[in-house]
Amino acid sequence: MNRTDVVDVAIAGAGIIGLSLALELRQRGLSVTVMERGQAMSSASWAAGGMLAVNDPQNPAELMPLCVRSWELYPSYLEIIESLSSLPVPIRTRRTLQEGEPASKSGQDTTATEIAQLAPGLNPAGHSFVWLEEGSVDPNDLRAALPAALLAAGGTLLESAEVLGIESADGGVRVQTERENILAGTFVNCCGAWAGGEPCGGVPVEPIKGHMVNVRCAPDRLRCVVRTPGVYLVPRGDGRVTVGATLEHVGFDEGVREAQVSGLLEAALRLLPEATIPSPIDAWTGLRPGTPDGLPILGPAQRANCWHATGHYRDGILLAPVTARVMAQAMLGETPEVSLAAFSPSRFRSW
Repeated sequence: MNRTDVVDVAIAGAGIIGLSLALELRQRGLSVTVMERGQAMSSASWAAGGMLAVNDPQNPAELMPLCVRSWELYPSYLEIIESLSSLPVPIRTRRTLQEGEPASKSGQDTTATEIAQLAPGLNPAGHSFVWLEEGSVDPNDLRAALPAALLAAGGTLLESAEVLGIESADGGVRVQTERENILAGTFVNCCGAWAGGEPCGGVPVEPIKGHMVNVRCAPDRLRCVVRTPGVYLVPRGDGRVTVGATLEHVGFDEGVREAQVSGLLEAALRLLPEATIPSPIDAWTGLRPGTPDGLPILGPAQRANCWHATGHYRDGILLAPVTARVMAQAMLGETPEVSLAAFSPSRFRSW
């Protein structure tokens, strides 16, 4: 028989959202267990480009307050993770070349001289760019450091522990997993692309697949993010340049397809002609958690003592610090510092 652990909060999903929320709650003194169906930080959180794309023109306008506040929180967020884990998570770039009108209209026009300074390897022909003050991180850094930080803070992480059932019990929630049972005062669904399924679901989240691939060039040839409507380039500072990303509605298919990878490589080489393609090709996929209106789902679920924090689509890396902050505030009866009205799960109750 599985043993039963008793904690203040049980979180399903050990991606960047679930782990960041768990760490925030531990900082507030709550006991937390995070359950993950596979390995921590192994899906969208690891596969992401890592852009802290506050001013991405493709983001819905309602997202801007969350984006801005999360960017403000990022230095202290990384400081806590690094301090607890003793692992570095550096900001890899601090400027972005954005094609198109940025979301906040805060971009500055570029000059050929400026591009030559930060991106001498770039071919800007046919593109009209503006500069944005944005950062990027390497998700591989967070993949190593964030689970270690939670464990160092006294949290519990259960991997290969899929949630099998949830029921109300003793004024809280009893969670059944493949490994053990957990009696928690509060349960939070942070299951990403899997958040709409049973037993955690009740929200319209669907997986949106994205292909990614790495190319290589001398580090000094590209030292900023380059973002166009069709492709983006994210230099890691060590010669790797991550290229993304496709948007595919193909269910939970995570297979790497040659045609999609070839399309990304062709687009990347048009922007960065001197890039080389490693052999074997370094390509992968991830499943983003999409919602019908492109906004995350943050707030109380229909089931008592249960909450949702999911549906971050392409912005999970950016929005992790603010999601952790405002969800912890809401769960503890405080007023969130960014209004959650636009992100309430109740907007989908008729779905």
